[in-house]
Amino acid sequence: MSSGTAKTHLWVLEHVAESARSVDPLMGWTSSSDTQAQVKLTFETKEAAMDYAAAKGIDAVVQEPKERKPIVRAGGYGENFATNRRGVWTH
Repeated sequence: MSSGTAKTHLWVLEHVAESARSVDPLMGWTSSSDTQAQVKLTFETKEAAMDYAAAKGIDAVVQEPKERKPIVRAGGYGENFATNRRGVWTH
């Protein structure tokens, strides 16, 4: 499994759920009457997200992203299929 950083440079505005979710007794599905909890807005910059929240009267809490160091192997992904492997390949 690989976890890349593509499409992770946007700021997301999510609404906090105002009501708890409930479980449907027949099907076991989880549902909610709060439709705003489904809304996720994306913005190019943090300032644009904060300006939108201020204009709409939304109390916003900013969570800064954590910095990740890149994981780069010497041989890269192709090393998994190398024909000149010295040891036994295992999972």
